[in-house]
Amino acid sequence: MEVKIVNFPATKVAVLEHHGSPVLKHESIKKLIAWRIENKLPPEKHKSYGVHYNNPETTPPDEYRVDLCISTNRDVPPNSQGVINKVIPAGRCAVIRHIGSRNNVTAVAYLYEQWLPQSGEKLRDYPVFFHYVNVGKDIQEQDMITDVYLPLL
Repeated sequence: MEVKIVNFPATKVAVLEHHGSPVLKHESIKKLIAWRIENKLPPEKHKSYGVHYNNPETTPPDEYRVDLCISTNRDVPPNSQGVINKVIPAGRCAVIRHIGSRNNVTAVAYLYEQWLPQSGEKLRDYPVFFHYVNVGKDIQEQDMITDVYLPLL
């Protein structure tokens, strides 16, 4: 797996905070997609991100948390879906590309368990986040592209 070090730019995002079981995350995604369509933010121009605060495999379901995000350059007005503004902060990141199902992004374990201990790098105080490079109902699971960002000092 090829790991690159990049300088990620500060990115303003519209966020739907998902708290609770990973099994219910799809319902939150559907709400965010409805908001995206309503606000005319097509995936071709507005990137999709997920800020993962904990590991769904090791976190009790009621403590699981992820911010589902769409890049935007405008403020999010009050809305019925509960979408708010946040910023993914600028900084150095290790980035690795994962191709395939987003249900088991093996690149995360590789970064934490193999790459990081051998790299000499130190983690920044921000969670791992994903850029969902290709999104949409027509994307087959085996063709999904996800860039995984590990924030570094």
